Amino acid sequence: MRGFVYLIVFFSFFDLFSQLPVMSPFALSLGATPFLVGLAVGMYSFSNTIGNVISGFMTDKRGPFFILVLGLFASALSLFLYAFVDGPMSLLGVRFVHGFMEGLIVPAAFTFLANRAEESKRGKSVAISGAFVGLAAIIGPAYGGIVAAKTSTPFIMAVNGGIMMLLAILAFFVLRSFTYVRKQPSKGADSFRVRYLFQHPGMVRAFAGAFFLMFSQGVLALVLPLKVESLGFDTKTTGLLLSTFGVVAILIFLLPINRVFDRVRPVVTLAFGITLMGLSMLFLSQVEELNYLYIAMCIYGAGFAFLFPSINSLLIDSSSPEFRGKAYGYFYAFFSIGVVAGSSLIGFLDLEYRGAFMLTGFILLAVALYALIGLKKKGSIDKSSHVL
Repeated sequence: MRGFVYLIVFFSFFDLFSQLPVMSPFALSLGATPFLVGLAVGMYSFSNTIGNVISGFMTDKRGPFFILVLGLFASALSLFLYAFVDGPMSLLGVRFVHGFMEGLIVPAAFTFLANRAEESKRGKSVAISGAFVGLAAIIGPAYGGIVAAKTSTPFIMAVNGGIMMLLAILAFFVLRSFTYVRKQPSKGADSFRVRYLFQHPGMVRAFAGAFFLMFSQGVLALVLPLKVESLGFDTKTTGLLLSTFGVVAILIFLLPINRVFDRVRPVVTLAFGITLMGLSMLFLSQVEELNYLYIAMCIYGAGFAFLFPSINSLLIDSSSPEFRGKAYGYFYAFFSIGVVAGSSLIGFLDLEYRGAFMLTGFILLAVALYALIGLKKKGSIDKSSHVL
């Protein structure tokens, strides 16, 4: 069962990453202005954020099985709609629907996994899920770029839609016997308010980690190609650099080192991971040789590998099954917002690549320091996990 949910996680992120190299050219081919191109790309993240939050509430109310199957079916149908796009405005509409429906899947899938993870192995479990996300980040863009060059963007979306439809049918039969049997709402569940999530120190650190992880990804996607181009290399080099960080992350996720996530407090590995990412950004701002760029991306990949399981473990430790869907809904909403915020801030400030990497590096180091504040207070974060 867990293996099948990992497969769903993989294809959900695969669908996202396969869009990256093709959506802007597709919008341009429809006659979109530069503003509408940016809007078409960002519309997915905007509606995805809404879908994430709604998925969290629906998952707690109906259980992850129902929302997972619904999200897969709805996402499949929305992907088939790209074949009917005939202009920029219809593309915006389809992008909104696609992002929203896709947003239902991931919180439900991770809630499904978290509710069945043994407490002593929850760190290893989320590390494995992180490996599938990393694998999608490596394969997805290459698939999208190669297939689009020989066919079309609607064809790619239709293939993704077919996969999602197959997964939805299989999920209905494979996961229905594992459906979470809900108990009668407790007094605590009746009095639960969303604001509790944002008053919990462990949960706030998990949200901050999710936001700034994707904030750095947004900066990397925007600025790294400019850095590579300034050194006289092509887009192929940029792709290899991004693949390098993904490969390093996957190795750490899957090798025996992943046991560290069950033996060390997640807030410590969170701070360590985001520190490595911050240092890699500062390193990227200074180096001018290709070999050093690869070293910087290896450091970034290691940081990513420590951060992703840590924020998931912190979220699991800081929530109970009754409210975990809401927690994951907001968690992945911060993911969606982060990538837009990163690229938007750098674009707004009009920073060249050196300044952009330096600013991001210092921000990440500040977040690492914040994560450690109060750590020495006896059980301050661990004990608070019983609040929710």
